[in-house]
Amino acid sequence: MLTGILFASNSGLAASQAEMEAQAARDFAAIKAAESLSTDQEIIDYIACVANAVVTSLEPPDSDKNWEMAIVESGQLNAFVMPGGKIVVYEGILRAARNQHQLAAVIGHEIAHITSGHTKRKLLQGKTGEVGVQVAAVLLGGGHYGATHTARTMLNEGMVYAYYLPYKRSNETEADVVGLEYMAEAGFDPRAAVELWKNMDKESGGERPAEFASTHPSPENRMESLISKWIEVLPLYNQAHEEGRVPNCIVPAKLEQFYEQRAQQAKE
Repeated sequence: MLTGILFASNSGLAASQAEMEAQAARDFAAIKAAESLSTDQEIIDYIACVANAVVTSLEPPDSDKNWEMAIVESGQLNAFVMPGGKIVVYEGILRAARNQHQLAAVIGHEIAHITSGHTKRKLLQGKTGEVGVQVAAVLLGGGHYGATHTARTMLNEGMVYAYYLPYKRSNETEADVVGLEYMAEAGFDPRAAVELWKNMDKESGGERPAEFASTHPSPENRMESLISKWIEVLPLYNQAHEEGRVPNCIVPAKLEQFYEQRAQQAKE
């Protein structure tokens, strides 16, 4: 049931941005308490490195948010961003995002949903200093069953669930374009987004919908659209490198081995 601060009690007017961000902060805490969060320091450092690079390329007021991230120990092909700058990344997304550039495409895309106002509209319509990312990557709750149970109930019944619902296809297309700009301005190669979506399609088994790809444009249309934007975003990428924004986020060795196996399988 969706109660709380997302709607004015009688008028039906949308809550203020501050109220929505406060709600998102509570939902983010519920997710951290309910989910098993990664304790793999190499994966934590890698994802945080990419996220920090993307976040630091943003302009105010987006760069002024208190960006935080939770990395969930799960094989789901999923990631999303909540109002106020709360990033949730499932380790499973690394099956498809096979280098720092592809991971930046994921994070840039999800941040674009927030900065473009898509998430706020989805939640409402469904009624459901130095810039950086603080990583929440320890299992919270301390084994207290009551706290974890309460948090999971919130995930099942409360506002948290809305973050897992799909966006409109037009929102996905806009987030693709804006996300390309974000990753390019951070120094990541925007051309990698095409390979990301190829991998997403393969890892999801070509099924519709996959967790992350639900309601997204078809892979063929999405890739064609992304390629058409290269002429606009590659100058941003080149400028970032000229200005010294050259990310160097190290892929953990075990992931490299996995990617080599996938590449070998593709040849067979």
